Amino acid sequence: MKSNATGENHRWEFKARFRRNAFGWRSQPAVQRVKEAVSEIKQVARRDPLLGAEGAVSLLERLSPALERVDSSSGSIGTAVNNSIRDLVPIIAGAPADPRTRRAWLDRLWAAHEADQMPYIESLADYWGELCGSQELASVWADDLIGITRMALSPDPALHGHFHGTNTCFSALYRAERYAEIVELLAVDAIWPYKRWAVKALAAMGQKAEAIRYAESCRGPWTSDWDVDALCEAILLSSGLSEEAYRRYGLRANQAGTYLATFRAVVKKYPHKAPDQVLADLVETTPGQEAKWFAAAKDAGMYDQALELAASGPCDPKTLTRAARDFATKRPPFALGAGLLALRWLVEGYGYEVTSADVWSAYTNTIKAAEAAGELPDARQQISQLISHEGPGDFVGKVLGTHVTL
Repeated sequence: MKSNATGENHRWEFKARFRRNAFGWRSQPAVQRVKEAVSEIKQVARRDPLLGAEGAVSLLERLSPALERVDSSSGSIGTAVNNSIRDLVPIIAGAPADPRTRRAWLDRLWAAHEADQMPYIESLADYWGELCGSQELASVWADDLIGITRMALSPDPALHGHFHGTNTCFSALYRAERYAEIVELLAVDAIWPYKRWAVKALAAMGQKAEAIRYAESCRGPWTSDWDVDALCEAILLSSGLSEEAYRRYGLRANQAGTYLATFRAVVKKYPHKAPDQVLADLVETTPGQEAKWFAAAKDAGMYDQALELAASGPCDPKTLTRAARDFATKRPPFALGAGLLALRWLVEGYGYEVTSADVWSAYTNTIKAAEAAGELPDARQQISQLISHEGPGDFVGKVLGTHVTL
């Protein structure tokens, strides 16, 4: 079966699933369908880039209408859509499409973006220059949009207003390397999502110090500090100033969903920094929450530091119990320390929705680690002492009962 740019002869499974109002209010089924659709498109794109790009355009057209009724309060569907856009843009941008086909794709995506009421595909505008595929086409789009963008940004109340194509215009100007025009357009009071293009433009013109000063001047209650940090970090790294980038922005710009993920991100980006130094620096950024870095230290093989962190303040007993279980045979002393700390924090009343099963798990894994370490009598004594100081309710003591001699 021969494919073409319109994909007329190809049967896409996702199309039947992404009809207007195809999903109810629950977000999880919709998230799953979005992931499946992107996976289907990626598989096709590997063998037929042009057909894959057509599929990507078709999905992006269908996303918002299909998801209109989905509950977006948790943020999961928004995250799934943004991730899909990041995955699909390179497929469209890299496809070997002729100018007529690419223009048709862009017209369809523009119509979808214009009709995006929720909005779900708003971030597509940030990638418009890439989607154009060439400086020439990006410049054509910039010419079409720059007049309305200039009016939308005007300080004149009669002209000023929202234009959904403002970021589209900046992205096209940037791809066309019309950097000075971006800076000139933004010599007005504007929001950070627009101002960030001036930062990128200044850096692209070689005015990197000015770009950083400009970004720093934009900080405020309506500006994303993380985005400012990330842009400035990238500028310094592009200049070979990795130490300055690390010192000024690296620890903040690489914050991820978990403390462990943050640690890994920083270590990966700054391989010249010793992991123990990175950990120590990150710990300093969260005073009073040192124990949150336990998993990061454990993952990096810094077992003594991990136990010190877990002892410095309340640490999740379940996390410590898992460490005791996983390291009982391969690193018994560490496992024993983690298990005793799990019991300590349980005795002190910490932990989310703790059950008797959690108490038993902490106890049994601690005992196994103690046996492996040859420290069973001492461990039993320490556990007894912990329980003897338990507060009102004696939950841990009642669960363990006679298994612990007080």
